[in-house]
Amino acid sequence: MKPTIGFVGVGRMGANMARCLKGRGYTVAAVYDRNAQAAQAVATELGAKACDRPVSVAASADLIFTVVTDDEAQRSVFFDRSSGLLLGASGKTFVNCATISPAVHVEIEAAAEKAGASSLEACMASSIPQALKGTLYLMCGGREAVFERLKPVLSELSDNGKLLRYIGPAGTAGQVKALVNMVMNINTAGLAEGLGLGAALGLDLPTLMEVFSQTGAASRVVATDGEDMVNREHSCFFSAAHAAKDSGIALALGVEKGLKLPLAAATKAQYDRMVALGLGDIDKSGIAELTFPGRKGSG
Repeated sequence: MKPTIGFVGVGRMGANMARCLKGRGYTVAAVYDRNAQAAQAVATELGAKACDRPVSVAASADLIFTVVTDDEAQRSVFFDRSSGLLLGASGKTFVNCATISPAVHVEIEAAAEKAGASSLEACMASSIPQALKGTLYLMCGGREAVFERLKPVLSELSDNGKLLRYIGPAGTAGQVKALVNMVMNINTAGLAEGLGLGAALGLDLPTLMEVFSQTGAASRVVATDGEDMVNREHSCFFSAAHAAKDSGIALALGVEKGLKLPLAAATKAQYDRMVALGLGDIDKSGIAELTFPGRKGSG
C-alpha cells in the first residue's frame, strides 16, 4: 500500500513535490506552512487538511516531507515543545529535503529514532519545474534500510529512480549538497563577472555566451543563467539569500576541516551584499546586478 503523505513546508519546492505525488496516485493528507494562507491554498487544491501545527501533519500521515528554509526552521518544526513533529513521531517516517547543516540531519535522525520514528535526508539538486515533473536529482543520507524502504516513493520524484542516489550515513548527503551549491554559486558569480566585463568592453554578449559554452569557460549556469543575467530577468527559482546561506554551510565545513576556501568566501560576500542591497529575494542570477556596468550594485 502507498503511504499517506504529509508536507511541512509548501513553498515553491514543497508545493510542487506535493502536486507531483498527488498526480502519481498518492494521498496527500495534510500540509503545514508558517504562511497559513499558502498552506490553505495548497490544501484546497490537493484535497488535504491545512494544519496549524507540524505535529498535526504527523498525526494525519505516515510519511512526512519537510521542505523548510534553514537550520533554525528545521529544528523548530521537529523540536518545538508544543507543536513539533517529534511529539507525534512514533511509527512515522520523515524525509528532510532542506539544504541545512549536515550536523542537523544527524541530530534529527538520532532524535527521531529515540522517538520511535525513522528519518532520511533527501537533498535536492534541482529546481521548481523538476519538483513538479518528478525529475528531481535526490541525494539521500541516513540508514540504508530506510532508503531502500522509501525507494518507491522517492523514485516518483526522481525520474523513476534514475536521478536517485544513496550517498551514505546521515549528514553525508547534506555535505554533498553543500558542495554542489558551493560550486554552483562560484560558477554563477564567475559567469556574472565574465559577462559584466564583456558588457563593459562592448562585446556581443550572445556571441560571448556561445563561446563560453564551447570552451573551458563552460558550465551549466551559462545555459541556465546567462540570458537572465543579460536581460535582467531574475524571477526567483533559487534566491540570492539561499545562495548566501548555502555558501555559508560549505564555508563552515571547511573551517571544521581546517581548510581555507577563498572562492567560496568571496562568492558568499557577493551574495551577502545582494541581501544588504535588498536583492536577497531575487534569483541567484541577480548577482549580475553587482557586475554589469550601470546596474544597482556595480562599481
